[in-house]
Amino acid sequence: MNRLKALYQKEIIPKLKKKLDYKNLYQLPELEKICLNMGLGEAIQNPKIIEEATSIISQITGQRPIIVNAKKSVAGFKLREGKPIGVKVTLRRDKMYEFFDRLMNFAIPRIRDFRGLNPSSFDGKGNYNFGISEQTIFPEIKPDAVKSILGMDITICITTEKDNEAYELLSLFGMPFKNRG
Repeated sequence: MNRLKALYQKEIIPKLKKKLDYKNLYQLPELEKICLNMGLGEAIQNPKIIEEATSIISQITGQRPIIVNAKKSVAGFKLREGKPIGVKVTLRRDKMYEFFDRLMNFAIPRIRDFRGLNPSSFDGKGNYNFGISEQTIFPEIKPDAVKSILGMDITICITTEKDNEAYELLSLFGMPFKNRG
């Protein structure tokens, strides 16, 4: 069993039950999925960047991403409908817990001048969103082999509708939030 999943079942569930005053286990918030998204506006001029992004996301997550195509043509951006403009991947179950563990324990501490994640980045439905400006913070990516710096958006979806419950869950997992004051 994954380390974070075992932590959730053995330590976090009792603390959440006590803190949130729920009787039923199924009322407690739980990690549902983690979505990674790389929007690549550069792909309009340089189509090879899609292959690089696909390779990077595959190395980071261990899962092949979906290539996202443009839904509409936008003349101002020289974008045509159907052209690839990004990649995305959704992680669930064991791969999600493994990625979350690596994200919190290896990747986030490697961010330069890191002062904590913004605790107000919840979306009102219990999901947490944040962005990473460069992919080299992940230990799987070799900085020498990087051709261009690419950022990504990460969404952590939680099975609750309340932001304060999601905040409690993520802070019990050890998510490094800034102080809420």
